[in-house]
Parts: sequence; C-alpha cells; structure tokens
Amino acid sequence: MEDLFARMGDIFKPELPALTESQKQLLQEISIDENQPGTILRDFQTLIDFLQPKGVEVSSVNNLLPLKVLSELNSRLSHPIDIQLKRPVQKSYPYINGLYLLLRSSGIAQVKGQGKKQSLVLDADALASWSRLNPTERYFNLLEAWLIWGNNEILGEHSDSFGNLFKCIQCWKRIPDKGAKFAKYEEQHDISYFPGLHNVALLDLFGFLSIKQGKSQAGKGWRITSLQRLPLGDAMLPLLLQIAIKADLGDDENVNFGKWQSQFKLFFPEWQHNLIIPHQEFTDGIYIFKVSISKAWRRIAIPAKKPLSWLAEIILDAFDFDYDHLYEFNCKDRFGRTIKIGHPYMEDPPFADQVKIGDLPLEPGGKMTYIYDFGDNWQFDVQLEAINPPDSKIKKAKIVEIHGEAPKQYWSEDEEWDEDEE
Repeated sequence: MEDLFARMGDIFKPELPALTESQKQLLQEISIDENQPGTILRDFQTLIDFLQPKGVEVSSVNNLLPLKVLSELNSRLSHPIDIQLKRPVQKSYPYINGLYLLLRSSGIAQVKGQGKKQSLVLDADALASWSRLNPTERYFNLLEAWLIWGNNEILGEHSDSFGNLFKCIQCWKRIPDKGAKFAKYEEQHDISYFPGLHNVALLDLFGFLSIKQGKSQAGKGWRITSLQRLPLGDAMLPLLLQIAIKADLGDDENVNFGKWQSQFKLFFPEWQHNLIIPHQEFTDGIYIFKVSISKAWRRIAIPAKKPLSWLAEIILDAFDFDYDHLYEFNCKDRFGRTIKIGHPYMEDPPFADQVKIGDLPLEPGGKMTYIYDFGDNWQFDVQLEAINPPDSKIKKAKIVEIHGEAPKQYWSEDEEWDEDEE
C-alpha cells in the first residue's frame, strides 16, 4: 500500500496545492452529525439497523446482499434511487454497494456460516466499540475504512492496484468547476468503471460532491445527469492525498483505525478515539474439513496446532496425488480480503508450514480453495464443517471418510479424456 501512495505522489506532486486560508477555515468550522456534511452516518446506521438482530443471508460465492432485500433497503436510505432492471443485484444500487463496502472493511459486520448458508451478521464487540464513538470519530473511521482498507474484492470484483483514493482523485480532476453533465445514459459509462458508481455514491455520502439524478429508463441502471464538486471535497481530497503519501501505514495486513488522526487534529480535535476490531485468536480443537473435487470428496480431521502444510499433504494422500508441485490456499478474512498461503518453497509469505490450522480465519461453514500444481491447476474446495473439542487420541491429520473415485492426476494420450475430471 505504501508503494501505491508513493506512486500516487509521483503522479500528483505537481498538482498538490496547499490548502487556502478559506479551505482551512472551512475545515475548522465544519460540524459533523448524521446529516452533515453528508448523510454517511445516517445511512450507515440504517444498514446496521437493517441487520439487527440476526443478520441477513448473503450469496454463497461473493457474500453479497440478495435481491429480496435490496429494494426495501434502498427505500430506507436518504438517497433512494430509481432503476428499471428486471433482476437487479447489489451493484445495481451504488449507495448500498458503497455502504456494504464500509460495513465489511470496517469489520463491524462479517460473514459467518449458518449451516449450509452464509449470513452477514454484526460483530458484537466491534459494534460496541462503534457505539462509543462520537460523530466526528465515526465519520473519519468510515473514511479510513473506505480509502485505506476498502478493497474491490469485498464487492465480488477483482482486486486491482489502484486504491479508492487514487480513483476518486482521478475522477475529481475530470470534473470541471461548473460540474460534469451527462446528457445521455451512455455518457456516464466512464465513471461507472473508474472510479466506479459505488465510489461516486460515497463521494456524495461523505459530502464531497452533489449528484443530480435523472429519470430511470427501462432496462437501465442508476441515471446520473450531473456531478458537482463541493467545497469540502475540494479541500479534503488533496489534503487526504498529501496525508496518505506521507503517512506511515506500517503493516497494512492488520486493520487498525486512526492512521490519519494526528494529521487531522488541527481541524478536528473531537477525533480522540477509534474503532477497535477484535483480533483473531487461535482456536483449539479438531478441525473437520470436507474436501471436494469433481464428484469426489473426502472428510479429513486435523488438530488445530498442526501447520497448514499437513492439511495440504493429507489432501494429496486422500486423492492419490503426488507431492511434486507447488500449491496455494486461498481464503477470505473477516474483512472480505483474500488471504493467500503458499507452499514453503514459494517466494512470498505467509507459508503453509508457518500457519497453524487454528489460526485460519475460518469458522464452521467457511471455505478455502486449495490450488495444486499451477500448470494443471487442480482446485479443491475445502470447507470447514466443524471444530470439535481437542482430542488427545488424534495427534495427526486423519482421513475419516471417502466418497467417490478420485480424478487421475495425470492423463496419458492412451486414455480417453473424461470431462468430469477437469
């Protein structure tokens, strides 16, 4: 992340003017509550309330909100939008999409397995920490959740090398003083891709710009007719970029809020405390995994204190594969970010022989992907079914159930190809 901000500095250095006296005065005099400078705090609380008390079931792959709740949630927001799509998805509602990004990247809500289903639920400890913050602290913690920790992976998209701050600055540069107008729906396509409509919506919610909406069209999504920069955005975005370039973010694998607090003390002395997210603790016990590929699956038991490399090897044993290739485990942490844990001979950490099973960011119902042999690209689905109490009789990984014939690791020209084994 620091490399990204350094490159941003090289790109924008000639265009980073110091704050004017009027901009400094604006920042010093601004009052933050649930309705100003934008409605971010009000709408974020609406989403929190929507999840009370038991959460909402989400999609199994990308863990996004389902169609059945989108219309109702949209109607509760301060900026409901009108669309005419037959089967809208979360992305069709940019304000919801942006708020979902903040909810996940802040750690206030996380996805947990409930039987065979996945649900988005509030974390009690994180929510208690959030409730103790004043409006200014909430505003800036959400700003950091968006511009430091927010990642497109949370929204089911590919991770890219451009952060949200970079995208928003680039968008800002393209909005003239008199505003950007879009006479036709097709003319807004550029902002749909860069910075993305969810980022445009968040710029509005944080009070950085104003959006004028147009009448929806059949089969079309959110209609924007104009964007207008606001004085707060003109002051904050260049300032945020300067701070981001200079700030030492340290280990950006650990989400800690308050990275920009010292730089904003002059303007916002009310910012004293930050959101505290509970760190994951080691969970002891016997982990029961169901590992599937093609039509075959195996159930494996392994003690929590064993390294992930042991699970990698017993999966190969269970499906009669050799040990001759590299591998990688992919799973998502509580913030929706992909964690990659590789073979000990790979270049980049973390490595499978250094990560214990009990340290994985998984709860029962959670899933990983085990990719073996980057040439043939075998992909095993690994689901954590249960965490049983510790058992001194189980001291190593154990195959406890076998179902279906394993696919052949190598295919020869003399054999007939079976598409089911791909």
